[in-house]
Amino acid sequence: MTAETASTAVSGQRVADELRRLILDGEFKPGQRIGQEMLAERFNASRMPVREALRHLESEGLVSIVPHSGAWVAKLDAFEFDQTYKLREVVEPLAIRESVPNLSDEQVDRLGQLVQEIKDTADGVRDVEGFLRLDREFHLLTYAGVRYQPLTDLVLRQWNTTQHYRRVLVQRQDAADVAATNLDHELILDGIRRRDQEAAAAMVKLHIQRTRKTLDSPGTAFA
Repeated sequence: MTAETASTAVSGQRVADELRRLILDGEFKPGQRIGQEMLAERFNASRMPVREALRHLESEGLVSIVPHSGAWVAKLDAFEFDQTYKLREVVEPLAIRESVPNLSDEQVDRLGQLVQEIKDTADGVRDVEGFLRLDREFHLLTYAGVRYQPLTDLVLRQWNTTQHYRRVLVQRQDAADVAATNLDHELILDGIRRRDQEAAAAMVKLHIQRTRKTLDSPGTAFA
């Protein structure tokens, strides 16, 4: 690798990391066009690392690139949403089964802290972005013990592509929905603490099913 190639790779990774954050935080909306020139100016980068970043985020499911046309923030349609969540119902129970035996006591303690912090986001005015950040940290940490990188990559890709749907879900939750979500987290954590892989996997599947059925109800606007 030449010095120029290495410099481009580093710059491309920097752009990808920042653009990923902006998409996941909702600053760039689903279906929004993201031009290379605009990104190059925003990130003070040349077009080559911007192209590398866009290709990288396309592989993660966050960006859609149309040849000779441009790049857009990925937007799932109703069919893709349904299929992605059904895939999550299979993949993530497997992931947590593989993960539970390998989680450290420190990681389990952090999961307990996150369960409480997530509850705190429901006090007073709901902190949607705070919940999304903590919820993501909680669930991805439950999979941190997976030792098979392709499984970890698949879980992360599914989480990235469904971020906007979780934002819609949180925005429309009532008090009963919030209580059910918090209970799911407590039960997942209980299974992990007891090192009961099957109990944790069953709760993860139920948790994802609840999200899919809520978002699949009439009147939900995917945006």
